[in-house]
Amino acid sequence: MVVSWYAVGMQTRTIAYLRVSTDKQADHGVSLDAQRAKVEAYAALYDLELVDVAVDAGESAKSLNRPALAGALARLAAGEVDALLVVKLDRLTRSVADLGTLVDRCNKQGWALLSVGEQIDTRTAAGRMVLNILATIGQWEREAIAERTSAALQHKRTLGELVGSVPYGWTLGADGIHLEACQEEQEAMRLAGELRAAGLSLRKVGERLAARGYLPRAGKGWHPQTVKALLSGKVAA
Repeated sequence: MVVSWYAVGMQTRTIAYLRVSTDKQADHGVSLDAQRAKVEAYAALYDLELVDVAVDAGESAKSLNRPALAGALARLAAGEVDALLVVKLDRLTRSVADLGTLVDRCNKQGWALLSVGEQIDTRTAAGRMVLNILATIGQWEREAIAERTSAALQHKRTLGELVGSVPYGWTLGADGIHLEACQEEQEAMRLAGELRAAGLSLRKVGERLAARGYLPRAGKGWHPQTVKALLSGKVAA
């Protein structure tokens, strides 16, 4: 059984993590200074031993692969420090999946995650509950957005409106929204289907198309994989 440091009255050894995502912010340091002031004030208010401050300047939150964060996590895993303190969770990560990874590490390795903005302190049961709820809500929100986006795109396809690049066999109408059939490319697709049905290989189908003057929009000849995409209707502009 692991005995928690706060359970025996020891001061929590804490490493703060600061991040700015743009070079301009990193050069001027305004955002970093503001974050540093907040974590120092929080540490003083809650009697935390602020051992170090790790800074990633000019780093995005797209992944957890950041030098200062990696160093902080290594120290937490090694037991050199007991807690990770951030101004807001989005300074740590904007990814629900990555947040889940950090929560798992936090639980398995026995260190705490503290956030000034969200008032999260996983040294307590309430703090752990709040963090798990936020992660769950974030996951739900991401999936709901994906579902709405998929439904909207499907509706546009049903109406014959452009979604993404103009596929081979079609051209963009004068209104800039709806697709219209391109006779020449439709004929190439029909011929490719007939040749394939006759038993020709993808390479041979491509050669026959080129011999008849049908070429892909990009490139001088048909690659077998491009022919395969053509037959499935997935060749884009």
